[in-house]
Amino acid sequence: MRIAFIGAYGKMGQSMMQGVSAAEDMDVVGAVDINGVGCDIAEIVGGEKRGVLIESDMAEMIETKHPDILIDFTTPVAVKQDIDTALGHKKHIIVGTTGLSEEELREIDEKARKANRVVFVVPNFALGAVLMMNFAASAAKYFPTVEVIELHHDQKKDAPSGTALKTLEMMAREREKVRQGQGDEVEQIKGSRGGEYEGMRVHSVRLPGFVAHQEVIFGGRGQTLTIRHDSMNRESFVPGVLLAIRSLGDLTPGLVYGLENVL
Repeated sequence: MRIAFIGAYGKMGQSMMQGVSAAEDMDVVGAVDINGVGCDIAEIVGGEKRGVLIESDMAEMIETKHPDILIDFTTPVAVKQDIDTALGHKKHIIVGTTGLSEEELREIDEKARKANRVVFVVPNFALGAVLMMNFAASAAKYFPTVEVIELHHDQKKDAPSGTALKTLEMMAREREKVRQGQGDEVEQIKGSRGGEYEGMRVHSVRLPGFVAHQEVIFGGRGQTLTIRHDSMNRESFVPGVLLAIRSLGDLTPGLVYGLENVL
């Protein structure tokens, strides 16, 4: 399979490009970024020079390198245009960039169906994180009072994380709606109780030293239940990226949201 990376020079792009390059059934044929232009990807993935240079023009790269699948690790600002460019060139795209709203996802689904291509949006590629989200959804049936704490590195631009949003959405479908906390509680510092989604609270921590972590804390009479996942480094995402690539041919054109769809 011929793979091209968008956002290839970023930390996630570099790490995932290394993992994909090591797979025997995949070949990285293109790389796009606004940084590192002209750099041979061998400087990132190792080995001899491949003649695959980081380019700045995504459309030109698609037209000259002819990738089968695009993988996007960019920013919430850039990703919508990247998806439009991919669909305009009739290419499937796997999106690891988070920060897309529900309305934007609906628009992407409509465009992907018209183009007869798959846009596979994955909030978290770590298999353990996918299991954590599913376990949390199951627990929410029995523990409707719940709060989410997600912790990421301090360079992350969106809050809460895509993983936290996905977890909240999954729990909301299973959980009895209840009001949490005291009705007359007062925030001495505005925002100290976190954000709110369908009555549930979510808190975002941004500090150097973290990679990607989340805990879902349930409270009940005389007990609590905590479900937590930790990605210690970006290698934890490689198996999920490979799974997404290899599963793409089995998916129906349109938006596919979440790695659990191919587990």
